[in-house]
Amino acid sequence: MDKIEKIKQAYIEYFLENGTQPPSIFAFTKKLKMKESEFYEHYNSFELLESAIWLGFFNETKSKIESEEVYATYSVREKLLAFYYTWIEVLKQHRSYTAQTWRLIDKRKLKTPVFMTDLKVAFKDFCHDLILEGKESNEVQPRKFIDERYPDAFWLQFLMILDFWVKDKTKGFEQTDAMIEKSVNTSFDLMASSALDSVLDFAKFMFQNR
Repeated sequence: MDKIEKIKQAYIEYFLENGTQPPSIFAFTKKLKMKESEFYEHYNSFELLESAIWLGFFNETKSKIESEEVYATYSVREKLLAFYYTWIEVLKQHRSYTAQTWRLIDKRKLKTPVFMTDLKVAFKDFCHDLILEGKESNEVQPRKFIDERYPDAFWLQFLMILDFWVKDKTKGFEQTDAMIEKSVNTSFDLMASSALDSVLDFAKFMFQNR
């Protein structure tokens, strides 16, 4: 195990055992029998360490799906489904940590948790590429200004799926699998059909004639 993984694993273990961050980086590194300066070679704070841990889960997920030869033959819809299913599989290996971290945030505040800052950027870049690919394959209808916001919509979907999974008590998280399928299919049905255009046109009409 390299130094970065050693730091990550030690932090996760401490968090699970104590329900909070270590009191200081000095105390944390002392317990690891590591110089404090060695921690700062990789992270400036525990917040950045947490962000790296969650980004690591994303990178592991993306690496796994892209390593499968069949992935390149998938439609854009199937690629996002594959991402979500694999994402949940990765999180299952760290459920205690991810669930506990997620439960601690105040979801009433409409802001991205610090530990998800880098993950959000990476996920939205991933979705942006999928949207471009979807436009080329006609799976996504180009809509001026609107389609630029699709990655933001997918980020909200991502958070909803995560929250659903944390609360899911069904065997094998069967309800989460169903939620993923229904939410992704609904998203692409709207992006590909004229239904969304009809809704937008109606909303525009109502706004102009209120």
